[in-house]
Amino acid sequence: MARARWGSCPWLVLLCACAWGHPKPANLGRQDVRNCSTIPPYLPATAVNTTTRLAALRQQMKVLNISAYIIPDTDAHMSEYIGKHDERRAWMTGFTGSAGIAVVTMLKAALFTDSRYWTQAERQMDCNWELHKEVYSTFIISWLLAEIPAGGQVGLDPFLFSIDSWKSYDMALQEANRYLVSLTDNLVDLVWGAERPPVPNEPIYALQEAFTGSTWQAKVTDIRSQMQMHHKAPTAVLLSALDETAWLFNLRSSDIPYNPFFYSYTLLTNSTIRLFANKSRFSSDTLTYLNSGCTGPMCVQIEDYSQVRDSVKAYVAGNVCIWIGTSYTTYGLYEVIPQEKLVADTYSPVMMTKAVKNSKEQALLKASHVRDAVAVIQYLVWLEKNVPKGTVNEFSGAELVNKFRREEEFSSGPSFETISASGLNAALAHYSPTKEVNRQLSTDEMYLLDSGGQYWDGTTDITRTVHWGTPSAFQKEAYTRVLMGNIDLSRLIFPAATSGRVMEAFARKALWEVGLNYGHGTGHGIGNFLCVHEWPVGFQYNNIAMAKGMFTSIEPGYYQDGEFGIRLEDVALVVEAKTKYPGTYLTFEVVSLVPYDRNLIDVSLLSPEQLHYLNRYYKTIREKVGPELQRRQLLEEFRWLQRHTEPLAARASHTASLATAVVASTLSIVGWSI
Repeated sequence: MARARWGSCPWLVLLCACAWGHPKPANLGRQDVRNCSTIPPYLPATAVNTTTRLAALRQQMKVLNISAYIIPDTDAHMSEYIGKHDERRAWMTGFTGSAGIAVVTMLKAALFTDSRYWTQAERQMDCNWELHKEVYSTFIISWLLAEIPAGGQVGLDPFLFSIDSWKSYDMALQEANRYLVSLTDNLVDLVWGAERPPVPNEPIYALQEAFTGSTWQAKVTDIRSQMQMHHKAPTAVLLSALDETAWLFNLRSSDIPYNPFFYSYTLLTNSTIRLFANKSRFSSDTLTYLNSGCTGPMCVQIEDYSQVRDSVKAYVAGNVCIWIGTSYTTYGLYEVIPQEKLVADTYSPVMMTKAVKNSKEQALLKASHVRDAVAVIQYLVWLEKNVPKGTVNEFSGAELVNKFRREEEFSSGPSFETISASGLNAALAHYSPTKEVNRQLSTDEMYLLDSGGQYWDGTTDITRTVHWGTPSAFQKEAYTRVLMGNIDLSRLIFPAATSGRVMEAFARKALWEVGLNYGHGTGHGIGNFLCVHEWPVGFQYNNIAMAKGMFTSIEPGYYQDGEFGIRLEDVALVVEAKTKYPGTYLTFEVVSLVPYDRNLIDVSLLSPEQLHYLNRYYKTIREKVGPELQRRQLLEEFRWLQRHTEPLAARASHTASLATAVVASTLSIVGWSI
C-alpha cells in the first residue's frame, strides 16, 4: 500500500495515470468545477467560500508584519494520517485532498498540489485561490520570491515543518533577501477559533501484557543503555513521532485515523521520564501502571502536552545533550536546542529498536495474519457468489471486507482506507471508492483489493487481484510476471545488513524482461498494532538495512492505463537463511496467508524454482489457515481454500505474449511513491 495519503476522492476516476492539464470548464461547459474567468465567476455547490477566512488571516498577518504565510497539510508529529483538529489547510482552502500546501500573501492565495487532485481542487476551492500544479518546495519558493518584496517576511508554524524543510526554505529565501519567521502561535488556529474541532479526548489505555513484546520498564532500560553506549553520551532522548511514545509505554488510543495513537511527546533522561500528554485522559489504573505517583528513575511524570517546547528549552539550559531523530522532530523543538547540545540521527533509537521485533512480537504479528486471512477469504468466497449477480460495487465491497475484519477477535478497525478498485479504476494505484462514486464489480474485469486491519496483536496489509471471468492473454502474463517478482524477492537469500534498495530490482526483473514496470515503491515496514507503514524498514533509498526480526511488505504491481491494475502484496518477516556454506545470510518468511488467483496464473511462465516456492507457500496456507476455518465451522471457506491451494503443475512455455510488444512500446511509468 502506498505511503502517500490519498483520502476518499471520487474524482480520481477522472484521472489517467499520466498527468493531464488543468481543466478549463468554460471551454468544456462543465458544471462540476469552478470557472473564474466569467463575470460573475461560476462556482459549483461543492466550492467553499473562503473570503471571510482569508480576510481574518490577513489581518493577523498585518499585525505581525508578515508578507506571506505557509499552511502545510501535516501535524506536529509528521504523521502520515492527521486528525480533524489538524486539517488547517483543508479548512482554510476548502480543498480536502491529502497532499498540498497553501500559501497566502496580502494580495493572493495559492494552493500547490499534484495531478491526483487538480479536479478536486477545482471543485472545492472558490476563486480566491490560484491552483498551481506543483507541490515541490522549489516551485513554492519561486512563487514566493515573485510575489513578496525584498525584505519581506514569510511566516510559518515551526511545529508543522520538518527540520530539512525549514532549512531549504530558509536558505533559499535568505539568498534572495527574504526571511523565514517562526510563529509558534498558529495563525490559522487563531482564525479558526471555536469552529475548530476539539482535540480527541478518548481514554489513553495500556495494552494487556499478552499483546506486548516486553514491559515498558524493559524498553526504557534498553534505550537508556543505548544512551550510555553512544559515543556522544547523550543525557536524554526526545521522542516526537506518535508511534514512538505508544510503543515505548505500550499505550494506545484513537486520536489519529487508522492509527491507535494519542498526541504525545516523551523526554527520557538518565534519571527521569517525562510524558507530555493530556493527563485527564489517563485512568487511575493507567497512572498506576506508569508509576506516575513517584519521582524515581522508573516513574513516568505526566506533563501537559502544550508545555513540551518550554520544558525542552528549560532542560537544555543545563549541562545536557539531547538525542533526536530528525525525520520526525519538527523545527519547533529543534530550534530551541543549541547545536552543541544536540545528537541528531535520521531516526531515534526508539524508532530503530521498534523496527526489529522480538520473538513474542513476531508470534503476535503472525497470529494476527492468520485471523486476517480468514476475513479476506470470507470476502473472496462471498464475491465469487455475488459478483455474477451484478449486485456488488467497489464501495459496498470495501464495506463488507471491513465488516468481516471487525468480526475477528482483537479487531480494532481498518489499518488504512480500503482500496477496492475494479477495471480501469485499479490502474490508479491507490484509488478508493466512495458511496457516491464507485464502479460495479463485473466478471468481465479485474478487481484489486488492497486492505488491512488493526488488531491488538498486530497490523495487517494485503493486496490480491482477481478475475472471475476470462482474462486476456496479456492480463494473465502481466499478472504472472507480477507474481514472479513477488516470488523472486520473497525467496531471495541475501547477506545480513543488505539495504532494501539493493534487492528491490528482483521484484521488477520479470516485468523488466518484457518492457513492463510499475511506478511505486516495492514495500514498507509494518507494526504491532501501530503504523501500517512503519518506518524505517522497506526498499527505498532512505530505509535502513534489513535485519533479522524486521517485517516488510513486498508489493510489486503493474498498471495498464484506462484498463486494469495488478498488485500482489504480502507481509514478510526477515529470518535467517539456511545456506550450503557458513555465513550470515537472511531471507523472507511470508506471513500473509491468502492464495493468489489461479485464474490469472500462466504456469508456463514460472521457473521450476518459482513453481516449487508457490506450491510450498500454498502448503503453508493450508496448514495454518485450514485448521482455523475448520475450528470455526467455516466449511464453505475451507473447501474454497482447498481448491485454491491445490498444487500447480508445470506446463510448456509459451513463446511470447502477443500483447507484450504493443504494451511495451507504449508503456508510461507513473511517478507514484510509497
